[in-house]
Amino acid sequence: MSPTKSSSKVASSHGGKRQGAGRKRGSGSFGEETKVVRIPASRVPEVKQWLMQLTQNHPPLSLPLYGHKIAAGFPSPADDYVEGQLDLNEHLIPHKEATFFLRVSGDSMINVGIQCGDLLVVDRSIEPKNNKIVIAALDGELTVKRLSMKKGKTFLVPENDNFSAIEVKDEQDMVIWGVVTSVIHQFEKL
Repeated sequence: MSPTKSSSKVASSHGGKRQGAGRKRGSGSFGEETKVVRIPASRVPEVKQWLMQLTQNHPPLSLPLYGHKIAAGFPSPADDYVEGQLDLNEHLIPHKEATFFLRVSGDSMINVGIQCGDLLVVDRSIEPKNNKIVIAALDGELTVKRLSMKKGKTFLVPENDNFSAIEVKDEQDMVIWGVVTSVIHQFEKL
């Protein structure tokens, strides 16, 4: 065997990308390509737990949707006509693989109807643009705030006059986990 062929053989069998090696695209739990994300080491168990909850198959919940609209002003006679079945997943979770839930702690977002104890529906597939309500990890701490980008600066803005906006400095580590699409609020806890 000549030296040229030998070195060629070594180069093709060690290091680098090898054809057929690694996980096949779309073969993971979520059925889609993956992306490397930096997560504080202390938060890895929480993220793993949320991902496990996402991968569990839950059958769709289909409930009756009545065809009569309810008056928020003066009462009107009730109508027993069932228009069809309503699957809350269709309305709240358009991107199942990219959606997760978080429970709110605190009252910094009460002016937009997000209260302590509410459940947030968060979609990772939506681009976090200016004025969207987002879940952000700022220096390892999770928060829900309105994203504001002005004059080259980024702010996390509360929706409660008792709190101040947070300017995200260049030296800070901020990762947007997703955009809040819905809030689930219960009047009475069961």
